[in-house]
Amino acid sequence: MSTYVMSLAGLDPSGGAGLLADIKTFEAHRLHGLGVCTALTAQTDSEFLGVEWLTADKIIAQALPLLEKFPVEYCKVGIVSHPDVLAEVFPALRKITPGLQFILDPVLKASAGYVFHSAIFRQWEAILPYLRLLTPNFEEAVAMSGEPHGEKGAQQIARHCAVLLKGGHRMDRRGWDTLYQAHTVLDFEPPSDDAFPKHGSGCVLSAAITASLAKGLSLADACREGKAYTYRYLQSSPALLGWHDMQTADQSTF
Repeated sequence: MSTYVMSLAGLDPSGGAGLLADIKTFEAHRLHGLGVCTALTAQTDSEFLGVEWLTADKIIAQALPLLEKFPVEYCKVGIVSHPDVLAEVFPALRKITPGLQFILDPVLKASAGYVFHSAIFRQWEAILPYLRLLTPNFEEAVAMSGEPHGEKGAQQIARHCAVLLKGGHRMDRRGWDTLYQAHTVLDFEPPSDDAFPKHGSGCVLSAAITASLAKGLSLADACREGKAYTYRYLQSSPALLGWHDMQTADQSTF
C-alpha cells in the first residue's frame, strides 16, 4: 500500500471543493496528497465567477515529476475543460505509472449554476475504460449517457467502468447511492437526513473513496466508507464550508 495519492482538480480559492478539498480529505485519512491543478477558478462557497482552464500539456507537466518520484497508485480527477483533455492526460500518466487507477468525479457544472461543458456520451466513451470508478449524480449520468433517467444512464456507463450513482438529486430515494458494476448492483442508504448541505461535498466523497481504495479497501467498502466520511463532514458545521480532521476519518473501519 502506498501512502501517496494524487488529485487532478481545479483550484477553488474557498477551499471547499476541488484540489484543496481533495488534499484535506487525503490528509484526514493519513495519506500524502499530491495536487495537480486542472483549472484556476474565481469562486466563493456560494458564488462561481469564472474559470481559466489548463491544457493537457500543462496538466501532464505538473503530474509527471510527481509520478516519477512518488509511488502513486490512485488518482482522483475533478473538473477539466472537456473529456478530450483526459484522453491525452490518462495515457501519458499511465506511461510513467502503468497501474495508476483513476476515480473521476464528472463535475459538469458548479453548484452555483455555472456550466463547464456539455460533452456527449461519444466524447466520454474513450476515457471510460481508464476509470476504476465514475461518481456522477443523476443529472450528470443523464447528461453523460444521453439516457432520460439517471439510473438508466448509470447502467449504460457501467458497461465500460464501475459507476457510483450519487443520490443527492434522487427524488424517489433521496440520499441513496447505488454502485453499478458489470454484474452487480449495490445500494448504500443515507445514515440520516440531518446533515447540512456543503459546497464541494461531491469532491469530498470521491476523494474519500479514493483514499479508502489507497488504504486497501475493496471498491464496495471504499464507497461505503467514503459515504460515511462525507456524512460526518456534512455534520461538521451548519455553514457551506465544513471541517476535515483525523478524528473524522478515524471513525471509519479501516
